[in-house]
Amino acid sequence: MKKTSIHDVAKLAGVSIATVSKALNNSPVVTPETKKRVIEAANQLNYVPNRASKQLKSGQTNTISFFTTSIAAPYFANLADVMAREVSKRGYSFNIFLSTDRQTLINNILGHSMDGLIGFVDLIDNEIIQLLKDYRIKTVFIDRAIEAETIGSVIFDSYQKGKEMTEYLIQLGHRKIGFVKSFDGIYDSDERMRGYTDALVEAGIAVDQSLILQGNFAQNISYIEMKNFIKRNREALPTAIFAGNDLSAVGVIQAVEESGLRVPDDMSVVGFDDLDYLQYFKPRLTTIYNPINLQGELVVDHLIKLIEGKTEGQTIELPGRLIVRESSKSITIKQ
Repeated sequence: MKKTSIHDVAKLAGVSIATVSKALNNSPVVTPETKKRVIEAANQLNYVPNRASKQLKSGQTNTISFFTTSIAAPYFANLADVMAREVSKRGYSFNIFLSTDRQTLINNILGHSMDGLIGFVDLIDNEIIQLLKDYRIKTVFIDRAIEAETIGSVIFDSYQKGKEMTEYLIQLGHRKIGFVKSFDGIYDSDERMRGYTDALVEAGIAVDQSLILQGNFAQNISYIEMKNFIKRNREALPTAIFAGNDLSAVGVIQAVEESGLRVPDDMSVVGFDDLDYLQYFKPRLTTIYNPINLQGELVVDHLIKLIEGKTEGQTIELPGRLIVRESSKSITIKQ
């Protein structure tokens, strides 16, 4: 079947090709009656404008791309959903690139396949950041604090809240506190652990590296690490574990309880993020609330303002808050 062209629309509407183009682009020079006739003709013929041609003329793609290595975790799925809805509201298309290939990322940057980029991937190193600056690709990061003329970031207050959570555990009487981190170089994990270590030092408690476990922000890995940790240290366990995110906390709690211990009676376990889907998990988790939906909305808003030249890049830091629930309790300090 022959594809409908702009010529077909012009013929059916009884106007010129130029008038069809102006009408479909909402030009004020076309009368309402003519515009109505053109739109009716386009709808009747199922005409779809040549988007690629429009992009060549305008230099814009009306596309925003989100680069990440995975959206499997609830945090990413929630965030991507919020951003997609916000982008659509603003008249842009939303692409999600799931890739661990650095060259794929570079090709998309150099290929001008997008008007703006949302970055959450450690593939974006200093060399690629320089490319983003050189090619003036409008970018907003959600995994690091960085700002330049065309680059901004929307991040959580991970350091201060990591410190606050550790101070809360210390106030409950805990002195032997473990921490479950993600990979080194992951901004939120690094900042939360920095808050954890600073709180310990300020309280006069030595930082014990043997109490810092590698959970990779994943439930299954945190579960395995904690299960093995308990087996090795059954007689000298910490009284509290600060997991770097809620998924890690769930894995830790499962390992603790499968090992014959109880949370929080034998060990307090706290998390970070306050994921909605954990509201029915028992024991209910003490955690830090992060405004994930607000982050998604602000990321899109900041990026579109960068694209439209209404602002320069800045770092927006979102405050969280401590939520005390059932997974933590005070202990008597042994002399």
